[in-house]
Amino acid sequence: MKSLVLLLLALALPITATGKPKPDPELVAGFIDEMVREHDFDRRHLQTLFANVKLHQSILDAIARPAESKPWKEYRPIFLTADRREGGVRFWREHAATLARARETYGVPEEIIVAIIGVETRYGRHAGRFRVLDALSTLAFAYPPRSAFFRKELKEYLLMARDEKLPPEKQLGSYAGAMGMPQFMPSSFRHYAVDFDGDGRRDLWSNPADVIGSVANYFYRHHWHPGEPVAHRVRVHGTRFRELIDGKLKPRHSQDELLALGVVLPPGLPPHLKGALIELDGEAGPEYWVVWHNFYVISRYNRSALYSMAVYQLSQAIRQAYTRLARQQP
Repeated sequence: MKSLVLLLLALALPITATGKPKPDPELVAGFIDEMVREHDFDRRHLQTLFANVKLHQSILDAIARPAESKPWKEYRPIFLTADRREGGVRFWREHAATLARARETYGVPEEIIVAIIGVETRYGRHAGRFRVLDALSTLAFAYPPRSAFFRKELKEYLLMARDEKLPPEKQLGSYAGAMGMPQFMPSSFRHYAVDFDGDGRRDLWSNPADVIGSVANYFYRHHWHPGEPVAHRVRVHGTRFRELIDGKLKPRHSQDELLALGVVLPPGLPPHLKGALIELDGEAGPEYWVVWHNFYVISRYNRSALYSMAVYQLSQAIRQAYTRLARQQP
């Protein structure tokens, strides 16, 4: 029977044209075996589901050239735009009560929630065009460098679809399998998505209340500290400050240590704060930033200093524009 399944999968999932990704039928059959054995899925249903999966070379091309590989001076203009800033103000004004409730519930500022949604999908306008099942299957079965990670996410996706009563072949997302307005990976959906409007569903595709609550809960669960700063641009002197720059974002240096190694900190910081020093390749040369605990929390969404800085700077631009507009209102 297993040999017949392998043959059927090989015929059903060929995409055999030269240069096109082709799955290993044994990997697919092994994955189906695992889902049946460990999670009580129906074998025939999964065989039918995967017989209609399409693998995409464009997904493999995209994951090989992530935006985070760009220098900051090229990365920043992608996200710090008037369109995203003004779109953020509109989103905030439209959902002000829900954002305020999320802040009160989870302690996460409105501008951070809004900026995440703006960076990820421009407030839902660009939430992805690939079937999530196709994207995750492509990366699980045809991208060896990260196949283990995406195989896990494919498993989480099928569990999520079953839990939420969603047809797994119909949901759309990014080339990496991220879903909905906030671009949650399936594991994040299962752990952090919330039904914030109480309608009995967790809908991250078309329900802004659930999106807002889920982003806020994500940061809350990753230990956002209300009222603490995110990052400060700083001056440095001497050469010893370079001992602090190691690519790590988790704050571990005391303020005394930062000062002793040549970092000029702003006054009035809470004395318990620890930071990390990062260097960004800016338009006018190197930029030095001390990033604090809340910056590290942002990086749990996407483990990139560039991404986290884009979210932070967009959040500040949105906050300033929103406040300015509020003052102009009669």
